[in-house]
Amino acid sequence: MDDLPPAPDARVRLELRAIRELLKSQRRRIRSQARAHPSPFTEQGRPGVPPGTGHPTGPEVLDALPVPALLLTPVSGDDGDVVEVHCTSHNAAAVAYAAERFPDSPAPRWSGPVSLYERFPSLSRTPVPRMISRAHHDREVQGPEAVEWVVDGASGPVRLIAEVRVSPCGDRLLLTWERGHHLLMAAAAQRLVRTCWAEWNLGDDGVEPSRGFRQALGLPADSPLPTLSDLAGAATPDTLPGLYQMLYEVILRKRTADCSLRLRRTPGRITRMTAEPVRIAPGGLVWGIRAVFTDVTAERLRRKTADHAEREARRQRRHAETLGEVAEALREAVLPQFHDELAAFGLQAAVVYRPDARAAGVGGDWYKARKLPDGQLLVALGDARGHGLAAVTLMAKLRYALAGLAYTEQPVEQLTYWLNESACADGIESTATAVIARYHPEQSLLRWTCAGHPNPVLLRDGRATPLPSPAGGPGLPLGVLTGTAYAAAAAPLRTGDVVLMYSDGLTERRNSDPDQDTLRFLDAAAVSFRATAPGPGRDELHRYAEDLVARLDGPHRTDDATLLVLRRTTPL
Repeated sequence: MDDLPPAPDARVRLELRAIRELLKSQRRRIRSQARAHPSPFTEQGRPGVPPGTGHPTGPEVLDALPVPALLLTPVSGDDGDVVEVHCTSHNAAAVAYAAERFPDSPAPRWSGPVSLYERFPSLSRTPVPRMISRAHHDREVQGPEAVEWVVDGASGPVRLIAEVRVSPCGDRLLLTWERGHHLLMAAAAQRLVRTCWAEWNLGDDGVEPSRGFRQALGLPADSPLPTLSDLAGAATPDTLPGLYQMLYEVILRKRTADCSLRLRRTPGRITRMTAEPVRIAPGGLVWGIRAVFTDVTAERLRRKTADHAEREARRQRRHAETLGEVAEALREAVLPQFHDELAAFGLQAAVVYRPDARAAGVGGDWYKARKLPDGQLLVALGDARGHGLAAVTLMAKLRYALAGLAYTEQPVEQLTYWLNESACADGIESTATAVIARYHPEQSLLRWTCAGHPNPVLLRDGRATPLPSPAGGPGLPLGVLTGTAYAAAAAPLRTGDVVLMYSDGLTERRNSDPDQDTLRFLDAAAVSFRATAPGPGRDELHRYAEDLVARLDGPHRTDDATLLVLRRTTPL
């Protein structure tokens, strides 16, 4: 049983005990050092004032203040309310402040009692009158409070910002201010970057926090300031080990350290606590901890989202690469590379395929050229719906189905009809376009059907023209509607004629007119033929096919593209 890990509650108690023992041990060290080096103050208080110094005058006391100050005399009405405020004196810091802020001001120096609101009219529209009235009646210090007012300077109105206090001083009031823009900017910085800070005295757990400290930690505004032990008690169990490690580094190793902190009151908020040791002498004992708290919830959420997106992208990339490898292997297995096997029919063939890079490098384009038992040649080119492995699988099914059907020695109209029925039986996703042809070598005749595909193009005497459509026009794509009949067209070929069969990915442009796409293809086919002037060899025919595809290809292409080129060489 001793080897089993403690229960969660027991583990939390152990971690809290470790943190509190660390803090207590440091307090004992501090107190031990304090006893070894007693304070210069005795139990009777500070040492006596040296004789002969006398008592300071009122102006000397005012000038000793490090902040600008005005001595005010409130004037009360019959009902006791303050109706006027006279400024009877000001200190050297106030004069220096005015000289700095208004170096070229023509306003004369003033002395003696003057009306505060006549001297500074815009003060009457600030919290200052209220603060003066309350300090006069309640005899309590008012402020500090942020005050903004405007004073006319030599170069125009000047906006002043200050942290103002009004304190009772006998039967008068003392108005002091500090440059408020520094304090306001610090408060704004805390708010904008969701940051606060605090310093703990390890000798007595005293806390000196910044503004917004309680709010940043999700504590009520009237709650006591938390000691480090309180902070540990309010932390969620999962962040206690990090808090202990950070305190250990700061207190014992005297290093700056940080941790992630979540409090039970606000478990959804993640705060980064960065702390440094506070020492009276370099290398000496750590007497305090100064820490900055930054709300990193949004940052962690963005990082988590980004990490998830990156993992998902890697997974999708691996998936796409795997599908691409499988699909490419399948394509290589089912699509032929022409050599000289068509020479027996008096033909040459070349094919160029350009995959769609967005679809893992493979698509649904397919082609076939096979000798049939009756001595004729089956030639087909199609485009299966979709991309990737699904398209390649459909492509392979249609291609092998056509190969089997062709052995029936039926005409191409019947083959196309049967192939459509096969595609319809596979469901609505199994749609494709195709041109299916038989070449009759004894007649030099190409009979072909069209199932929603671009018509073949005849290149003769340097001119490119589409072959006329079968009677009734092109048929529906494969897999759309059962019972569809297909008609065939016949094209006699002469020696030197070139027939181009292609998929629409080679010609289509986004948001373009299909008729314009066809005209562009016809023009490119003729121009490329004149430019390459392919000789009688099969390699030269392939060079022509590559040149034509290069003229039509580019970043505008949104699908895979295939070009199958047949050339009649010599009559049989």
